[in-house]
This record gives sequence, structure tokens and C-alpha cells, in this order.
Amino acid sequence: MRTERKPTIELGQLLLELTARVRPDRADGINAAVVLATPEERWTLRLNAGRLTVGLGGVERPDAVISSDAATLVDINTGRLTGSEAFLDGRVTVRGNLGLALRLESMFIPPIPRPVTAPQDRTVYANGLPVSIVEAGRGDPVLLLHGLGATKASFLPTLMALSKDHRVIAPDLLGHGDTAKPLVRYDAPTFARFVQSLMDALDIERADLIGNSMGGRISLEVAMTTPDRVRSVTLLCPAVAFLKRRGFVPFVRALRPELGALPHRLPHRIVVRSIRSMFSQPDRLPASWYQAGADEFLRIFRTPRGRAALYASMRNIYLDEPAGERGFWARLERLDRPSLFVWGARDRLVPAAFDRHVRRVLPHAESHVLEDCGHVPQFELPDRTHALIRSFMSNAA
Repeated sequence: MRTERKPTIELGQLLLELTARVRPDRADGINAAVVLATPEERWTLRLNAGRLTVGLGGVERPDAVISSDAATLVDINTGRLTGSEAFLDGRVTVRGNLGLALRLESMFIPPIPRPVTAPQDRTVYANGLPVSIVEAGRGDPVLLLHGLGATKASFLPTLMALSKDHRVIAPDLLGHGDTAKPLVRYDAPTFARFVQSLMDALDIERADLIGNSMGGRISLEVAMTTPDRVRSVTLLCPAVAFLKRRGFVPFVRALRPELGALPHRLPHRIVVRSIRSMFSQPDRLPASWYQAGADEFLRIFRTPRGRAALYASMRNIYLDEPAGERGFWARLERLDRPSLFVWGARDRLVPAAFDRHVRRVLPHAESHVLEDCGHVPQFELPDRTHALIRSFMSNAA
């Protein structure tokens, strides 16, 4: 039962008690300052080598600022509410390092046990490389694979929607977010091998794969190369090989993605505008989400390895060969896993016209075009999208 103390006083006491509830395995290697801001006051949490100090007041240039009312922060700290839920319903806003903010609650032992559906953020190792994942739920495993330049946070709505009866894992893909960024090709086969090694690390023999944009193309590659590891594939606006606009292939092939390691500036407002352009009706989403998404993109983009991985991935999406016996569309025709395709009628990146090509080469696949939807249906039309996914996965089981 909630104590009668004012939430601000209760929050202060809870934060001071956090120092004794740190999980060293989750906080190890993190050196950061996080400010918790309420209308009444600010607290600073400093993490260093698995240890935590808490102080009243803010600091200059914190790694993340988490803003909310004291009562909501009390609910998160006591395990009555998850930070992901509070972020999605607008009770919490984040500026700065979104990955760190969403990981924060997983670093501490809650006073009361969290439900199995509560997201847990941790690092696992696949082929010796650190991979940042968020996991929730119990049951048949589902992997959520995000798009180019995004992170696992782009699948939070789907993670929450499916974790009631599935074990759902959303990783930061190779070269993205807080996962390792080696100097590799970053093409579909590379990402597919990464997913397979991650499944091995998580002791997953077979999984349902759900991918958005580039994550959809990766899901298809896994299903086409190792079908025995895949139960079904759901593709949300997948970045399939383009059949037109191939005139720049020689030029793009000549570009070296390593040039991305050279420093260059990308204004925050341009990133916000680009993210908004992915939606049919951008105002469906809170403005704070765009600010948080732009902060997170730029956090990775400002690192040389992050830029190199982004440009290499982008280059290989365009160079994906569509034609010939070993081309994408001929290989797709041989796909034998149950598949669901969801397109946005107002997607400016991957035209919904691909729907007819998919129906031609995969007549038994399920394919839907969502009217008044852009490139990220799991965020723009979550109820409709998740209803389609649930129905499909139930029939494919």
C-alpha cells in the first residue's frame, strides 16, 4: 500500500536507498551521470564502475535527463511501473542518452519483484562481441530487429504488446546503439550471421522474427539461409532490393563507407525533421519522442565507428542485387517460412507498391497495406499492427 508521505519526500528516500540496490553485473563498465528532474527538484545519479552515488541538484552536461513528476518516478523505483511504460505513455521524457535512461531501472534490485513482462536491459556476448538487448516475457521466443540508424527502442511498443505470452528480445543490431561496431561489411549476410550468433548466445533454437525496414531485410536473410532457425517472419516495411532507381549503383559501389569515420556535423533539427518524415501523420506521436530519437541517433552518429557502420549499412541496402538466380527476388521466391508483410501506404522510404511484387513471388504470404501509415507502423498504428502480428503468429504456430 502506498505510504502517506509526499511523493517528493518518498522519492528522495528511495533514491538514497538505491546505492545499496545496485546490480554490479548490469552497471559494470558504465561511467555516467543521470539527472532525474521533477517540477520540485533535481537529483543526480552518478555511476562509476558498478558503484552509485546520489546527490541533490543537477550537473552540467549530464549523459541523460529523465523528467517526470515525483509520483511516477516513485512508482518506477518501487517496481509498480516500468520506465518503458512511462516513456511510451508520455509520463516520462528523456533527453540525451536514451539507451542509458531505458537501461537504468534494470541496474537496480527493486524493493518488490517486477513481473516477468517488465523489460530487462542487459549485455550479452555473441561471438565475443558485446550486444545490448532488452528482454521481456516468457514463452516462445520472438526477436525484434530494428531499422537503419535506429536502436532497440524503436520496438518498445511491440516488446510490450507481445511480452504477455512470449519471450521477446530486442537487440541493438551490430554497429548500432550500444552493440559492438567492428569494421565489417554490414550487408545482409553479415547481419544474418550476427542474428544467428545472438540466438546461440541466448540458447534460442528457433524464433519468430519481426523486422522493421533494414531489420525486415535481415529477418528475410536469416529465414532464407537458415530456415530451420526460423518459425515465422513478420516484415514491417522491409527494405527489399529495389527494382528501379538502380542508376547510381556504380557510383555508390565506388564510395568507401570508411569515409564516414571523418568528422562532420549534422544539426539536431535536421534529424528531427527526418524522423518526422517517416510518419504519415507525425503529430500522432508526442514531440518529446522525436527529440529523444534525434538525441539517440546523434549520440551514435557522433562516433567514428557509428558513422562508418551507418554508411556501410546504407550503402549495402542500395547495392542489394535484385535480379538473377542469386538476386534477392529469385531467392525470396524460394522462401518456405510463414511470412507476413505489412506496408505503409504513405511510406516515403519503402513504397507500398512492393506489395504486388511480394504477392507475385510469394502467393501464399500474407501481405497488408495500412492506409494513412508511414514507415514505422509499430509506432504509428500500434494497435492495428500488433493485431495483425498476433493473428498471423497464432495461425503460423
